[in-house]
Amino acid sequence: MVLGFSIALIVFSLLLMLLVLMHKGKGGGLSDMFGGGMQSSVGGSSVAERNLDRITIVIGVLWFACIIVLGILMKTSS
Repeated sequence: MVLGFSIALIVFSLLLMLLVLMHKGKGGGLSDMFGGGMQSSVGGSSVAERNLDRITIVIGVLWFACIIVLGILMKTSS
């Protein structure tokens, strides 16, 4: 059980990193340093951005839930 949640946590962590990196930079942050500020509004539609936001939130909640469940499982197993 712990192994399954550990694998799920790794998968959710990688997905979360990928999704965060896919977001368009809003300016004034580290995204400008890597060329995000040089782009105009060619990036995509607002529907795609909203869907990306929703997917990122869902994956973030699942990632957090995996951490909580792993903590409970490790606490009860010892």
